[in-house]
Amino acid sequence: MKTTDTNKAIFLDRDGVINKEVSHLSDPKDFEFIKGSIEALKLLKQKGFLLIIITNQAGIARGYFTEKTLITIHNKMKNILKKNNIQLDDIYYCPHHPEFTGPCDCRKPNLGMILKAQLKYNIDLSNSYMVGDTLNDIQTGRAARCKTVLVLTGYGNEEQKKISNIVPDMIFKNLKEFAISI
Repeated sequence: MKTTDTNKAIFLDRDGVINKEVSHLSDPKDFEFIKGSIEALKLLKQKGFLLIIITNQAGIARGYFTEKTLITIHNKMKNILKKNNIQLDDIYYCPHHPEFTGPCDCRKPNLGMILKAQLKYNIDLSNSYMVGDTLNDIQTGRAARCKTVLVLTGYGNEEQKKISNIVPDMIFKNLKEFAISI
């Protein structure tokens, strides 16, 4: 009997988790890694996880920046990671915003981006994590049946105060603290 191997993944929100939160980051010069996040990504990769960014980028729908600018920002991030011997497995982004483009299936907390990644990489969601700095990220992970992690970088400290019916499985000071713990 043939068995199909599945992969485990870390789904990562980008802004406020990997890089410093800048409202609608639109200039590649403003992209800056959060202290410890590069080391965290390296550690998570060493532990056998796929690293997949899942990010809402409503600034595109709002006209604050273009998809070309977003790709430039992502290329800057990937180049810095490459210099540190880290490769992301994929980046998924939602360029929509309901007020400007109408509803979509990819904008978190919808599962479109995670389901695309699951299909492409044969991911076992129950052995995967969704890491974010907002309860919206936690809601996404819960809906996907991933383990959920709220980090207290970015909006995390403020979001932690709002926890009521959407409760993360784990809370960590930052991505590095999470990476060390698993």
